[in-house]
Amino acid sequence: MQEYPVKRGLTKDLIPRMAAELKNCFGTEPAESAGTYRISYGALKRLDVRAGAGNKTVIIDTESNMNVSDDVILDTNRRFRKYLDAVTGFSTKERVKR
Repeated sequence: MQEYPVKRGLTKDLIPRMAAELKNCFGTEPAESAGTYRISYGALKRLDVRAGAGNKTVIIDTESNMNVSDDVILDTNRRFRKYLDAVTGFSTKERVKR
């Protein structure tokens, strides 16, 4: 489980944006249960996303599928990074610094 901070100003519409960006980045409709959105895509058996305390963070829990090709892994990682950029408002480089 990993927690990512959300850029100031992007916290108001965080919950609808989490779901919309899952569909946008992964091309699959997320299932919602008790505020947690779940999808399965490529090298991810399970990707759970929910808002953290005060909608100031995004909490992501994943379970990997190790029985996929390298191309699928690369595609999944690229889409996951794109999702994090869109939801948090921070680039990969900015997230590493934090």
